[in-house]
Amino acid sequence: MSVRELVVLGTASQVPTRHRNHNGYLLRWDGEGILFDPGEGTQRQMLRAGVAAHDLNRICVTHFHGDHSLGLAGVIQRINLDKVPHPVTAHYPRSGQHFFERLRHATAYRETVGITEVPVDADGEVAATRSYTLQARRLSHPVESYGYRLVEPDSRRMLPGLLAAHGIKGPDVGRIQRAGVLGDVTLEEVSEVRRGQRFAFVMDTRLCEGVHALAADCDLLVIESTFLDEDARLAEEHGHLTAGQAAAVARDAGVRHLVLTHFSQRYPEPANPEEFERQARAAGYEGELTVAHDLLRVPVPKRR
Repeated sequence: MSVRELVVLGTASQVPTRHRNHNGYLLRWDGEGILFDPGEGTQRQMLRAGVAAHDLNRICVTHFHGDHSLGLAGVIQRINLDKVPHPVTAHYPRSGQHFFERLRHATAYRETVGITEVPVDADGEVAATRSYTLQARRLSHPVESYGYRLVEPDSRRMLPGLLAAHGIKGPDVGRIQRAGVLGDVTLEEVSEVRRGQRFAFVMDTRLCEGVHALAADCDLLVIESTFLDEDARLAEEHGHLTAGQAAAVARDAGVRHLVLTHFSQRYPEPANPEEFERQARAAGYEGELTVAHDLLRVPVPKRR
């Protein structure tokens, strides 16, 4: 059975707190694991969450501020220590190549696994597999930053009533699926489009075109909400979003499940999640809403 879920490893911004580790998010997508923004302490959080180095196939870094990347050294060394048997690919802003190299080779260790480096320097597709394409869009932050969007290809859902009306049954169902036509009946006549699922990961940014493009029609959107709405001026100054801004993006984009994360240490803990949720609802977002906490697991919504 395929598993599609988000494992939240850390939810703090800038510095960890008593209740929140630095950033870290693992997307399980069928048999693949994509690790986003491994901040300091990610390796230990993986252990606590039951995530192994063998679960990692791809690492995506949005930008090279420490809370989003200081965990790279430990994660990469753990991948090598455990001799992960499959290729691991790393995506990150090309402008931060020197930071990635420093983190990858921060200390002495034996390299047993080749990490394929595929830096990002423009909007567009950065990877494609049989089950998804991975896209990147530029965000608005004091340092170069990219958000990521995973899109599953559309497929087709066979409609039993229409199949029966055309006398198609048994092995012929598979034949028309593979060939697209059976006799004078086309696949389109007996099926409908089954839209692929969409996931987006949006970290440190002001409101910009890239945010909206990444969020469009997402089944699951993970987005920073560093500040509450009363601190919107600070958010703009430092290149971040508020809870209300993030929720308005999700509202306008038709997001099904919104996950707010990356919270400033300026707010008291652990009582503040209710206020982030209240402000997100006040912005008009009516879908499923999660204010993230460390070690949370969030399933990708079932297909429509």
